[in-house]
Amino acid sequence: MLYDFCPKCGKRLEESIADGIRRKICHACGYIQYRNPTVGVAVIVMEKGRLLLVKRKGSYEGMWCIPCGHLEWDEDVREGARREIFEETGLEVRIGPVFDALSNFHDDRRHTVGVWFWGKKIGGRLAPGSDALDARFFSLDELPHNLAFPTDQAVCERLQGGGEAPSGYE
Repeated sequence: MLYDFCPKCGKRLEESIADGIRRKICHACGYIQYRNPTVGVAVIVMEKGRLLLVKRKGSYEGMWCIPCGHLEWDEDVREGARREIFEETGLEVRIGPVFDALSNFHDDRRHTVGVWFWGKKIGGRLAPGSDALDARFFSLDELPHNLAFPTDQAVCERLQGGGEAPSGYE
């Protein structure tokens, strides 16, 4: 949340340079307002050489992405990944090693850092959840052209280029 007034003393924040970066600062008490990215998690699930994608509902509606979402406060990163994929696809997934971590700059209002994990389906039934219109597997050679996020595009290109799944996650 960005403030116009200092949350410590109530004085108006002013744009200034702090640590070489333009930030809002309270000149009365020294408070500096930092803008930090949030953390998103995504899970790569492959089945018979096909990648699981979801068609988004809400933001970026109708576009496809690797199942993903934001971490909750006090939530472990792997537990958040497990929760998000279940909410979007109905699948229970064992979360494996990190495939990639990338900065998302596609939305000027919300800078996020995404972590893509390998995942292995261990239960559940594939069905779109509350944040998805559809959930299905696609051949890496026939992915939809309307991917929601440039970072998912980069991850898919890396998978297409031979980003091999670790043993037990293919």
